[in-house]
Amino acid sequence: MSSQSFEFNASNLEAWQKAAVKSAPGGDVNALNWKTPDGIVVKPLYTAEDTANLPYANTLPGFEPFLRGPQATMYAVRPWTIRQYAGFSTAEESNAFYRKALAAGGQGVSVAFDLATHRGYDSDHPRVTGDVGKAGVAIDSVEDMKILFDQIPLDKVSVSMTMNGAVLPVLAGYVVAAEEQGVSQDKLSGTIQNDILKEFMVRNTYIYPPEPSMKIIGDIIEYTAKNMPKFNSISISGYHMQEAGANQALEMAFTLADGKEYVKTAIAKGMDVDEFAGRLSFFWAVGMNFYLEIAKMRAARLLWCRIMKGFDAKNPKSLMLRTHSQTSGWSLTEQDPYNNVVRTTIEAMAAVFGGTQSLHTNSFDEAIALPTEFSSRIARNTQLIIQEETHITNVIDPWAGSYMMESLTQEMADKAWAIIEEVEAMGGMTKAVGSGWAKLKIEAAAAEKQARIDSGKDVIVGVNKYKLAKEDPIETLSIDNVRVRDGQIERLAKIRATRDSAKVQAALDALSASAESGQGNLLDLSIQAVRLRATVGEISDALEKAFGRHRADTQKVTGVYAAAYDDGENVGDTMEYWNALKADIAAFADAQGRRPRVMISKLGQDGHDRGAKVVATAFADLGFDVDMGPLFQTPEECARQAIENDVHAVGVSTLAAGHKTLVPAIIAELKKQGADDIIVFVGGVIPRQDYDMLYEAGVKGIYGPGTPIPVSGKDVLEQIKKALA
Repeated sequence: MSSQSFEFNASNLEAWQKAAVKSAPGGDVNALNWKTPDGIVVKPLYTAEDTANLPYANTLPGFEPFLRGPQATMYAVRPWTIRQYAGFSTAEESNAFYRKALAAGGQGVSVAFDLATHRGYDSDHPRVTGDVGKAGVAIDSVEDMKILFDQIPLDKVSVSMTMNGAVLPVLAGYVVAAEEQGVSQDKLSGTIQNDILKEFMVRNTYIYPPEPSMKIIGDIIEYTAKNMPKFNSISISGYHMQEAGANQALEMAFTLADGKEYVKTAIAKGMDVDEFAGRLSFFWAVGMNFYLEIAKMRAARLLWCRIMKGFDAKNPKSLMLRTHSQTSGWSLTEQDPYNNVVRTTIEAMAAVFGGTQSLHTNSFDEAIALPTEFSSRIARNTQLIIQEETHITNVIDPWAGSYMMESLTQEMADKAWAIIEEVEAMGGMTKAVGSGWAKLKIEAAAAEKQARIDSGKDVIVGVNKYKLAKEDPIETLSIDNVRVRDGQIERLAKIRATRDSAKVQAALDALSASAESGQGNLLDLSIQAVRLRATVGEISDALEKAFGRHRADTQKVTGVYAAAYDDGENVGDTMEYWNALKADIAAFADAQGRRPRVMISKLGQDGHDRGAKVVATAFADLGFDVDMGPLFQTPEECARQAIENDVHAVGVSTLAAGHKTLVPAIIAELKKQGADDIIVFVGGVIPRQDYDMLYEAGVKGIYGPGTPIPVSGKDVLEQIKKALA
């Protein structure tokens, strides 16, 4: 058989274009282009011409600029660490889960704390009645922390803790629990998230304002550099940005800009950059945009190396970006939930191809409730199968040299760098966050994405296409919040009764004085207080005396959702439905003398407000008058505001499993305050088996993940009409 070599040239490309025209829509090859949410145009065909002038296409892993990975041999010698992010109910139950996970192939512990802990409240505080033990483990003191890590050797097991607001008492509790296990600080390995800037943008589990929060970060970086050399002092997180709606370029740019700000903070404390930079780590979301996620992770390493060279870092470890990754929670659907196993597998492979150092895979039922042991095992085995059965680990950066991937990596880097330069022109990320600009950029991206789904432009299998006629129920995990809280309150009472109260108060006073003066290290002082059995809430209160507690604004973007609907691409049923609903709302306003007025609220300590903000934006674009309640309201406060604002309806957005306690409470409060004509509707992560209980409590509408906003808007309008009839 004879062979003939092929040489690429311009005439070959022209020949391909002529062939492609025959099958391209409308005979236009450009119609095959795909424009990403980041504004990057991805072509259907890439050639050697696309990589001919790229400066980093032929670099090697383990060497600057680390585009192909931070380690020379990557997974060929050591695969990524398998982590299982979990925490629920009590320290005892979470400990049992961790030990089972470690025995079944898990290689590190990743702790999820409940929202009361995140926000610096002890379990007996009146503002957290519906939050204790929900969406994470309740931790009030070092006694809880000791139970959490019982029979888990902290000198051998790496521990990752997602904690930002109450980072001082939680990290101090971990250190003291290890000490009392016989493990010194220098032997501890793991990561504390400690990334407060992103909390002001998206997740909202902050406590103090930005400036004192940055002081806390500097103190933790300083203390761990001196005393905990194996421990990562901060995990700079883009994960929650993407979960809140950011596209990949925004996620990467804002995360790297946050990292740059933290480096400035540590240097301002007098530290040499190479003294701490090697212990900084990152945390990416990995969603369903497969190619972009791989390119994002490669480009991020390139840009971080560039940023650290700007700080005159010399040590190669200071220049390399190391990351944990987690598959997307937002991409999981309530409808046809077993499809989520496939989604998570695809996302996990993107994380691996992108070169992650550790990975958490979400469970398929997390759009419905907390994951069960069954679903967690499938999630963990997804990683084990990729590591053990596919041979993916045998090749280092297998996408290297791909015309498409190398081009896309450079385009992602250029796109993100332009955003970083925009942030720098504002004076850095602290200024960009403080102005509200960064938050609004993410919220606009979220509203645009939701409109694309609701209008059918973006397909979600089982949600807006290929829907099941009937959904079968699946087993879900339910937490008895009252039982957990009662147990925590009892343990708190015992601690307070048996400790030396005078010494505890002296330690708390020392914390307040340090926070006020700026002298001393706050982590060091927190560890001293925790040794004396000061609680999470007490330490947080001591700091709040000096720092105050941050209050977020409730501004929302407008017009973005409608623009995505009205851009001329919508045809058929979705556009007709949208226009008909706008007409119905206008007719209501004519008949009633005012537009239908709704208040969108978040109750308890759940700060995840993507859904609330998107619904508020879309309802306003439809013609509703929309009020946004402040975050962290109690049912009493929410009812009072709803009455004062004379709304027709209150919409409660819930993602942290507090609906069984908090939603009936708001309905009871409205009745108590003489406003039972105000209807209540609920959206978010709610198991189907809880629907009847909520309807019996008086809820008029429940809209789970995947419900098109115009559909929920139509139903809310009809319920308001009924209430007025």
